[in-house]
Order: sequence, then C-alpha cells, then structure tokens
Amino acid sequence: MPGHFPLTRGQSGEAVRDLKRRLGTAGFPPQGSDAGGYCDATEAAVRDFQSARGLNVTGSCDEQTWLALIEAGWQLGDRLLLLAAPMLRGDDVGDLQRSLNHVGFDCGRPDGIFGPAAGRAVVDFQRNSGLTPDGVCGPSTVSTLRLVSRQSGSGPGVASIREAESGRASTSIVGLRVVVGQFGGLSSIARTLSRSLRIRGATVMSTDEYEAPAQAAAANRFGAAAYVGFDARPDACSVVSYFAVPSFESVGGRSLGKRIVDEIAPHLDGPVSLDGMRLPVLRETRMPAVLCSVGPVRGVVDRSDRISAAVTRAVCAWSERPVSADTA
Repeated sequence: MPGHFPLTRGQSGEAVRDLKRRLGTAGFPPQGSDAGGYCDATEAAVRDFQSARGLNVTGSCDEQTWLALIEAGWQLGDRLLLLAAPMLRGDDVGDLQRSLNHVGFDCGRPDGIFGPAAGRAVVDFQRNSGLTPDGVCGPSTVSTLRLVSRQSGSGPGVASIREAESGRASTSIVGLRVVVGQFGGLSSIARTLSRSLRIRGATVMSTDEYEAPAQAAAANRFGAAAYVGFDARPDACSVVSYFAVPSFESVGGRSLGKRIVDEIAPHLDGPVSLDGMRLPVLRETRMPAVLCSVGPVRGVVDRSDRISAAVTRAVCAWSERPVSADTA
C-alpha cells in the first residue's frame, strides 16, 4: 500500500504503476495513458471505478479507493474464506454471500465482509450439501455452491427478502435507538438533532469519531435501529446516501434517506440527490443508515436549527413506517 494518500494527477512512480495495474485487473484500464504517470486517462479510470463501486467520485486515489481496488482483485476460489480477525474483505466474499443468499442460506447483506453470519451460512450450506461443516469455504464448497446455484431459479435472495420484511414493522420514535454521527464541521447540526430526537423520546447516542469504521462499530455496539451521519461538502450539491451494491440495497436505508431528502431540500441552497453507495459507514453498519453530505458548510451551519428540525421530522415519520409504498 502506498505510504501517502491521495495519489493524484501529475504524480509518478511505482505506486502509480501499481494503481494502473489494479485498475486494469478490476476492469477499468486507463486507455492511452503513459507508462508511469498519473495522467488524464488514469484520473478518468479512477473516476469510473469510484462511480461503479459507490464511492465518492474525485478522480484521486485515496485510501478508501485503494482498499476497494485491493478487494476488487479477489475472485471466488482464489483463496480460502473463513472467519478470521481481522475479517476478510473482497469481491470474492461478496460473491460468496450473494450465492449463499440466492440458494436460501442467509448470511446477511452482501457487503463483502466475511463476518459471523457468513461463517454460519457456510457451515449450514456444507452440512446440507454433505460436505465437512468446518466453516472454511475452499474448492469443494465453491464448486458445490456453483452447481447448486445453477440449478436454482432467479430471485432476490433470502437477505433481500428479510431486509424488506423487517422494514414493514411499524414502531415509534419513543425508545427508538438512533446514532447521530458527524465527520467534522457539522457538530452543531449533530448536537441539535440529538437533542431534538431525545425530546421526542428517542434513545440517542452521538459520535464524532474521525474514522467511519469506528462510527459504524459504535452504532453496532449500541444496537441502533438507525444511523444518521453528516459530512460537510464545500459546494452546494448535497447527497443523502444509503447502502447499496448491484445485487442488494438497504430498503430501510433508502426509505429513511428519501424522507430526509424531502424534508431538508427546501432548507439547502443547491440540489439534493438520493444515492445508493458503498461508503464504509454505510457498508459496516448493521442497521438502516444514511449519510447526509451537505454544503456549503457556512450556509448549512447557519441553518442548523431548520435542518435538524427537518431531519427530526423525517426520522419520526420513518419510525412509524420504515418502508413506504414507493420504496417497498
């Protein structure tokens, strides 16, 4: 891994050459670029990769993009997959999760992280297939899984069905466990929102951990029913994002995100979009989660009270109907 991020246009050296090799392996070869430099073609390839992976599209290779490139280099069968510390991550894990879910073995949403749910699903599949139930996905398990998958029909998979069904249960804001996070510059909104939700009876934990995985881990430990995060943007084009990959999306996250977009749009200067993304804080939380990337910072901070009130209305409405008719 390069020692310094981001890698940007104009740089050269072994790290940039390695970046180009990894882009090519992932299916995004820089077309017509020079041998060792971070040129226009390299930047365009990075942008395409970031867009396809649900990352922030900057054209610069930051640490998040680099780690995603490493994960994209793994294909199912390249290595043994098992529960380990730290947990294994990669496209091979995501492929395994999708395949297991497809044939009816629920290993949770296909986030590309081999966690306890994936381990249990592998053991269950092995036991039901007459394999040694050791929880290690090796050549025999992969070949059997591929055979069974070919014999199965098409469908959303058990994880998608469970996600949709779990979101249909209405609840109340009273006692709802909510985590409110922020990644710098928007503490006034986070504080005001937390206070507003508590007044309405929610149980709220605030976090301003710098690293997204740390915020996700805190939300998971808290047993939150929802995570709402804030990230500052320099421009007036705001984005509310929820977890989604090509084969799966968080229905509850999309529903919550849509409600937030509808409520906050009148209070922001520019357009507000709703996007399914694979950002770490969305990927690693186990509950419906949204990240509100809003800007410009000065204007957003000046309207903290109005934005917080809008998000409070959205969370309260979502708690009563987590999956609305247009997101089911």
